[in-house]
Amino acid sequence: MNLGAVLRKARLHAGLSQEEMAEELYLPRSTISKLENNKVILKAEDLIKWCNVTQAQEVAVALIFGIDIPTVVQNLTTLIGGFIFWI
Repeated sequence: MNLGAVLRKARLHAGLSQEEMAEELYLPRSTISKLENNKVILKAEDLIKWCNVTQAQEVAVALIFGIDIPTVVQNLTTLIGGFIFWI
């Protein structure tokens, strides 16, 4: 799983720039960039803060339980699309 991409999507979905995210987490903006590009490892405490700031707590739960979010979304899209076609 590409954790950096998941973090970036959560941040963008929340409408935050890297600078704004850095301010919320009390981290340098360069650290936000490094996290989103998988250059440094995210501490559990910072993951919780990230998910709270972006209102994406489901991301933390999915990561803890090892759920691959893109695969789940793809499967649900296929399931819902097939159901609508069936109706």
